[in-house]
Amino acid sequence: MNSTRPGVLILSHCGFSFLEDLIEELGRRQLRCFVLSSLPLPEHMPARLEQIQAWADRSYTSCSHQLKLEDVQHAVQSLHQSGEQVMCCISVWEGYRHLMAWANASLGVYDIDSRQAQELRNKLMVRNRLAQAGLSQVNAYVLTADLLQKLKARKQRYFIKPIHGIASYAAFCMREDTTWDALEKLRQASVQDTIYVSAFNDGLEFMVEDYIPGHEFSFEILLIDGRVNVVAIHEKYEVTQTADTVLEDSCTTPPVSLDKVQIAAGLNWLKKVLDCLGLKWGCFHVEARFTGQHWDLIEINPRVGGSLISHSVEAVTHGHSMLSLWLDLLLASLDDPRERKKLAHNLAQYVWRMDGTSTQSTATYFRVYFARPGTLCSVTLNELPQIPVVKHIFLKKGDVIPAHSREVFLGQLLWAFDRSRQTLELELLSSISTRALDIQYQG
Repeated sequence: MNSTRPGVLILSHCGFSFLEDLIEELGRRQLRCFVLSSLPLPEHMPARLEQIQAWADRSYTSCSHQLKLEDVQHAVQSLHQSGEQVMCCISVWEGYRHLMAWANASLGVYDIDSRQAQELRNKLMVRNRLAQAGLSQVNAYVLTADLLQKLKARKQRYFIKPIHGIASYAAFCMREDTTWDALEKLRQASVQDTIYVSAFNDGLEFMVEDYIPGHEFSFEILLIDGRVNVVAIHEKYEVTQTADTVLEDSCTTPPVSLDKVQIAAGLNWLKKVLDCLGLKWGCFHVEARFTGQHWDLIEINPRVGGSLISHSVEAVTHGHSMLSLWLDLLLASLDDPRERKKLAHNLAQYVWRMDGTSTQSTATYFRVYFARPGTLCSVTLNELPQIPVVKHIFLKKGDVIPAHSREVFLGQLLWAFDRSRQTLELELLSSISTRALDIQYQG
């Protein structure tokens, strides 16, 4: 055995999935880092694997772009045979959430089970279960060619999305010109999407549901022994609906279009939703809309939120990112109930109260920049009157962006400021952030 220090197993998708952030968190805790990754895409080989091998204390790579249960079983067994102490397993990639749950069960770590993880990803099942319990006012169905024609004849708004989906892939409002042939093309294209194909279960299958009006929000949640801890509430400040997807352009916390009574109603509804689904433990990113009269679910994700959600939480809690808190939760499950109570006590300093109030004194705003199909010529951060506290540029000169019915992240920027100035700061930042990156394409 190379070290007496214990470590954590990270499941990485194609060599990424917040890997740098997770490795940094393990380093802060002086924990060893074990990485199991699916095979990176050809354009990232061999450089990405060499990076992972340099970062990790032990690393494993599958021969496929998608991890399978046997890959996780082999990694856990190999680590044990090598004398390593694996404290828990974590994965930000939603398609591997059931594999993470299996690994934690095999390690004796308290987590949701694999079945729960898979059921939560079935958006049709979750919707209908909540509707039966009176917690959703939306009707949802498996979409067929015949049903599409019937619904188009009605004077009502509907939303189409995959039953098992990710990153708003092929999720959009039904229009008069929506055809079954177009949906079939999206289905066929999804098979060729190496990154996301495993997220569609056994293939892309569409559902249709009543459209939910109103502003959209996300709740960043830690569940500890059934107690709901809402660490942050983000409002999707700007959203763009395209023909084939929905782009979440910018977010802010705390929400600016809700009063404390409406927030309290959302927190009460949220508690009932989690209870209905039998959830007592874990990290969740719940997306919901407030219609002006009631709250309704968009989707529930058993993981941290994507984009800069985790960094935003770190800003408003003064140093505790959502990834960090999720690790705290996983590691606390190894200890006695007193440690879990200690974590809950520490969270109480900055979580939202059930009366719709919070002691958080910092607000954030972040913008995500999406690439369009084409070849990038350059990406430059312009000089700004307000300097972002987080800057991520994912693509570079020469990168070729294919046409996808999903988000293709180019970069993201986050600003933090005093909560008392939120209204003024949002007015400024929503304007200057649109011009923050100079993005040039060839041709």
